[in-house]
Amino acid sequence: MPVDGGEVWADDSGGDDLPLVLLHPGVGGSAFWDPILPRLTRQHRVIRYDVRGYSRSPRTTTRFSLLGDLTAVLDHFGLDRAILAGSSMGGATAIDFALNAPTRVAGLALVGPGVTGYEGLASPELMAQIEVLAKAGDMDGLVALALRTWAAAGPDPDPQATALLRSAIPAWFTNHPHLTPGAPAFDRLGELDVPCVLAVGERDQPEVVRCNEDMAARIPGCRLVRLTESDHYPTLREPEKVADLVLEFCADVS
Repeated sequence: MPVDGGEVWADDSGGDDLPLVLLHPGVGGSAFWDPILPRLTRQHRVIRYDVRGYSRSPRTTTRFSLLGDLTAVLDHFGLDRAILAGSSMGGATAIDFALNAPTRVAGLALVGPGVTGYEGLASPELMAQIEVLAKAGDMDGLVALALRTWAAAGPDPDPQATALLRSAIPAWFTNHPHLTPGAPAFDRLGELDVPCVLAVGERDQPEVVRCNEDMAARIPGCRLVRLTESDHYPTLREPEKVADLVLEFCADVS
């Protein structure tokens, strides 16, 4: 489907009920949701898409914003209002949209979400390691580093997380020169006025866990759920728990 200056791959399961829109993390395309997708689509109209450069979406050659592309997807499918489920990068996009267009958001289901404007979420040491490996063109090294960082709770080997990372990592670098970052949102979380549940993987990076706890404390009425066996890939580690959480939340919102 068209977005400003480009295209993204998107999928609509169909239906007439309140839509559920899935927003993937930066460590995997929309296939991140595959382990729970069948349960979600049995009960809801589900729309998902790959951010530019990820998985089935073409790489971009023009400036774009994640918020602008989410708006384009909702407009393309004629959605005046939807429940947004977002993980990591996708969670940050969902929050940005809820702050900018609150009447279009029926609820926020956040899974290990990111947020703009939070100090200390990105480790300088980790970014430096990624830069060294990227300059060397070392994809295997990047995957190994990412698995140690974001997939520590998984098996060894971890084919599912590895496949998600291999599909995602090229977009980190092709998108970077073109991506317009979102405005800081952390200090505005108190403005959110929609139902919200936030699930944090207790085996995720300490920085992410701390950020998610701080976010839940700032979002009015937010329910914080702890996933004890999850890292940054809760849909791989505890798919039934994540599916239950999202479906229960959708039922409450509907």
